[in-house]
Amino acid sequence: MSLLRRRKQPQPPPEQPNEDSSNGSDHDEKGKKKPGSSSSSGAAAAEAPPPAAKEATKRTRARWSCVDSCCWLVGCVCSAWWLLLFLYNAMPASFPQYVTEAITGPLPDPPGVKLQKEGLRAKHPVVFVPGIVTGGLELWEGHQCAEGLFRKRLWGGTFGDVYKSNFRCFDVFVDGYKTTMIYGPLCWVEHMSLDNETGLDKPGIRVRPVTGLVAADYFVPGYFVWAVLIANLARIGYEEKTMYMAAYDWRLSFQNTEVRDQTLSRIKSNIELLVATNGGNRVVVIPHSMGVLYFLHFMKWVEAPPPMGGGGGPNWCAKHIKSVMNIGGPFLGVPKAVAGLFSSEAKDVAVARAIAPEVLDSDFLGLQTLRHLMRMTRTWDSTMSMIPKGGDTIWGDLDWSPEDGFECKAKNQKINDSEVSKDANGKNEVHPEPVKYGRIVSFGKDVAEAPSSEIEQIEFRLVQLFHIYLQDAVKGNNIAHSNTSCRDIWTEYHELGWGGIKAVADYKVYTAGSIIDLLRFVAPRMMQRGSVHFSYGIADNLDDPKYGHYKYWSNPLETKLPNAPEMEIFSMYGVGIPTERAYVYKLAPQAECYIPFQIDASAEGGDENSCLKGGVYLSNGDETVPVLSAGYMCAKGWRGKTRFNPSGSKTYVREYSHSPPSNLLEGRGTQSGAHVDIMGNFALIEDIIRIAAGATGEELGGDQVYSDIFKWSDKIKLKL
Repeated sequence: MSLLRRRKQPQPPPEQPNEDSSNGSDHDEKGKKKPGSSSSSGAAAAEAPPPAAKEATKRTRARWSCVDSCCWLVGCVCSAWWLLLFLYNAMPASFPQYVTEAITGPLPDPPGVKLQKEGLRAKHPVVFVPGIVTGGLELWEGHQCAEGLFRKRLWGGTFGDVYKSNFRCFDVFVDGYKTTMIYGPLCWVEHMSLDNETGLDKPGIRVRPVTGLVAADYFVPGYFVWAVLIANLARIGYEEKTMYMAAYDWRLSFQNTEVRDQTLSRIKSNIELLVATNGGNRVVVIPHSMGVLYFLHFMKWVEAPPPMGGGGGPNWCAKHIKSVMNIGGPFLGVPKAVAGLFSSEAKDVAVARAIAPEVLDSDFLGLQTLRHLMRMTRTWDSTMSMIPKGGDTIWGDLDWSPEDGFECKAKNQKINDSEVSKDANGKNEVHPEPVKYGRIVSFGKDVAEAPSSEIEQIEFRLVQLFHIYLQDAVKGNNIAHSNTSCRDIWTEYHELGWGGIKAVADYKVYTAGSIIDLLRFVAPRMMQRGSVHFSYGIADNLDDPKYGHYKYWSNPLETKLPNAPEMEIFSMYGVGIPTERAYVYKLAPQAECYIPFQIDASAEGGDENSCLKGGVYLSNGDETVPVLSAGYMCAKGWRGKTRFNPSGSKTYVREYSHSPPSNLLEGRGTQSGAHVDIMGNFALIEDIIRIAAGATGEELGGDQVYSDIFKWSDKIKLKL
């Protein structure tokens, strides 16, 4: 897409005869002023440019427009980025280490060096399964605005070719008129989006995953994903023939990665090859984030008969997989996915939107950032895999949630005397601010905190709301329904009508059990596609033949683990970071083509220890995935022989308490528990290397827990 600016090309002014030079009174034959000559306007006037020159200067300045300013600004930003990148790459690799050691003393050996000294050597082949957005995507076919980007990364890597090709301004002349064109972010959005009907490629566009270890070792230069783990594995003898990056197009639904790219078949073949060429040693699989759900889907796919499955049979996993070490796994979904699909927001975006609403919400230069973001991400079917699963049974209802009683106070923070009382034995008893986490979406802080008996809800029924929508359509009250510009930033909300929008807010509060109905109403096309590929319930009878369909395979509450009693499953995640759990919403000010709902960033708790910050209720987790989602299945749902784990595969919970870096030279830290930064956590890397070298979960030390995951799991009344 492009922005066009047309105006008549200015012509140079005609040359004016110089009267003074013609009569020769004050000028010599070369037109130079004679020494000692005078002028009626004096010396100041003699230095002033003639009127024709002034007019030419004004016309030259008029050529500079806001479009040119925009291109100039982007150019400066890109130049600064490349300069910093050059300096970073030119810096000796040991320089930060020398400075850090001078400040803090000698640093510990990296895990690979430490374990190499202990005598550990590569044994089991390793398979990495990247998560959402961490895998690179490159262009194989595109529209005219992407000319010159063949096999260049549109996602991941340096993004340099995208900057150079997309953010460029140039002038063309048509019939004497000057047109300035910018191929910018909207061209990129167009190519990163999928078809809104099929969930596959748009006509004339092919974007494919980057292959090999480079697909997800770094997201951008200097920002590692898998690189630190790969480097430490290499210390004990691993190399590319014993490591495999199971790259896939993370935008697609899991089954569609097989339909379009045969990715699941490629993973199956590569795992079989790794086992065959490494002495029959089974693989250690390491999925991260959404890759955890993707590999869960794979384990059912590989067992299922064709054409829906891979035809590996019921014992394939037992023969080929030693351990599955899930890092930051959103097994039961994440509330953050609800906010992203509902209003294209998360906590940080909501704060930025509140501080500078004109940036993200304005129509300046047609940017409409959040609306274009929503239009793009709602075509990514994979995002629907992370909608919370298990309904109110897992996540809680209006009056109850497993995390009831969680304290949001920071570590080592003093407790206010007003918060402390004495129990029957005279001991201090802390009463944290009660939080109703089960209310994932509440319209208003008062609704989020009120007793359920005081909440008057207008019954939320899709049929009734559809009638409201039809009535508005007849009256012509649909918001921007006829405006063509809305179709360019289509979000489905302008089709909803004010009556439907008002009804959503009037229902006031949504739990995990009603979130699905909410999303089906506000994003019907997206959820219609998603309902073919994903399910969010709890199975009553896992022997029912319907659960053989692929839509259930990524939901651990609607599928069984493989028949692999010797296979170990780990849940490895960070704790100690405030993590999004529920949201306070409000209706946004009406505007053309707008997103009508937004997180109320002004909603704050009563004090600094409150769990409500900027319209978001926070719980324990890794900043993205709450402990409840990451830990429940390994802590209880799969623990021992259950109906979800009939073969009794051993499960372990390994938590890593977050500790931020002590100084800037430590980068993202070696003890981080954050969702992506944990990939550089030395303790986690050491655990992975020991398992890959042949250790078992018991030899690793079994469970390592810092949170209340076992207590919270016991509160969930689920038939096992």
